[in-house]
Amino acid sequence: MIQVNLITGFLGSGKTTTLLHLLAQKPEGENWAILVNEFGEIGIDGALLAESGAVLKEIPGGCMCCVNGLPMQVGLNMLLRQHQLDRLLIEPTGLGHPKQILDMLSAEVYQPWLNIQASLTLLDPRQLSDERVRTNENFRDQLAAADIIVANKQDRWQQQDRQALAQWQKDQLGDRLLVCTEYGRIDPTLLAQPRRNLRALPQGEAHQHAHRDSGLAALRLDRNTRWRRAFNQGQGYTACGWAFDSDTLFDTIGILEWARLAPVSRVKGVVRIAEGAVSINRQGADFHIETRQTPPPDSRIEIIHDSEADWNQLQRELLKLRLSDKP
Repeated sequence: MIQVNLITGFLGSGKTTTLLHLLAQKPEGENWAILVNEFGEIGIDGALLAESGAVLKEIPGGCMCCVNGLPMQVGLNMLLRQHQLDRLLIEPTGLGHPKQILDMLSAEVYQPWLNIQASLTLLDPRQLSDERVRTNENFRDQLAAADIIVANKQDRWQQQDRQALAQWQKDQLGDRLLVCTEYGRIDPTLLAQPRRNLRALPQGEAHQHAHRDSGLAALRLDRNTRWRRAFNQGQGYTACGWAFDSDTLFDTIGILEWARLAPVSRVKGVVRIAEGAVSINRQGADFHIETRQTPPPDSRIEIIHDSEADWNQLQRELLKLRLSDKP
């Protein structure tokens, strides 16, 4: 049977970084897959995970449990049909609701194939002091559904964050496991923990996404298109992303400053630069960059914001940073 783990967490909690850490510890000889879902259409996480050595299936553009779970069913069935897997890690969007996914994985049709093990939820305790996040239905339900809570980004906590976490632990944790860490560095043996949190979860309200049916692959460029922009909206958030062809290089300092100073909540990207490539991950004031050994086939940048932004102005500033601009 395939061992399955759900890795959830709100926007910016560190899910992708945690997945990369877990995949780096994958036992030799085991075949792992990742079913990754993003709120936006561009598909940044797929690019970040492309070198992980795992089989990758992307479901961009909303929530994998929408439309009666059809996107997830299709993606899951394709993985089961095309690959002999030992473990499957499922990363839903940070705005996704876990109950529908767990219900689907527990369906009778999958019982001969899947063994659901511990669900992990990434938590940045600083979010506990943000009322908009703390009162978000999906944030609460992700934490409620978890077997293991991973309190991440420990290197950024202040005393008030530790106090908020301690209060949440007292009020909500129960007999579940709490792990404190930074950069998603958790013991991979946590994945083998059994699923214990079988209490009834709230159904949640119907998802309201104004997204296109993007299928099971991130946005792609045709051979005559240098770049494209894509939008997605839902649950009070907007995602705006861009994909650029492989001939487009960005000014290194310029693109990093653009990402750091953009007046938005979240910026994520994998960008080709003259020196090679760089990944960008910004949540609020947290800004992390990392050079990449293998340049990606294209450049991808995505912004998520909790209110309207001047997307056209951000785009104009971004386009000025291109070093290579063939007609």
